[in-house]
Amino acid sequence: MSLMDHDRSRLLELLTALSFQRREITLASGRTSNFYVDCKDTALSAEGHLLIGRLLFAAIRSYELSAGQKVSGVGGLTLGADPIASAVSLTSALAGAPIPAFIVRKEPKGHGTETWLEGGKNLAPGSTLVVVEDVITTGGSALKAVHRVREAGFVVPLCLALVDRLEGGREAIEREKLDVISLYTRRDFMADET
Repeated sequence: MSLMDHDRSRLLELLTALSFQRREITLASGRTSNFYVDCKDTALSAEGHLLIGRLLFAAIRSYELSAGQKVSGVGGLTLGADPIASAVSLTSALAGAPIPAFIVRKEPKGHGTETWLEGGKNLAPGSTLVVVEDVITTGGSALKAVHRVREAGFVVPLCLALVDRLEGGREAIEREKLDVISLYTRRDFMADET
């Protein structure tokens, strides 16, 4: 088993133990569901942070090779994307190929710069950035981040996610001319039900 296969398998174990729940819940989109995935506990655990960083940094490196583009930043909408972007940024620095992290606020800063993006001073104007997401449902959070980043003058060709619920979010993001890569889907946690 390769290191990447081991990391992927172990991260799924952590997500299943710390982040996946079989229960009725109302999602942020307003939809109801019989399962819930909240990746924050996994992403904030030391081992989860390490595994997320390694797996998503590898996905970025692979994307850079296939697309012929250098990724100059990684981030997304606060709060779900924050530990994910941090993990990727730290991993990239340890690998000698640092990619700065950024955060997209839900509301602009109420004083001072009134900015939507934090970490922007670490990003070259017009550079290529990747938006990360913990869970894709409708794609709304990722798209909000993408729109804010593009409005700030950056290029966003790719969205990376930990889990795709397979509820139309991927397709919504792809309609905005983005590639989408998710490490897992709901099928990794439960068999599809009819």
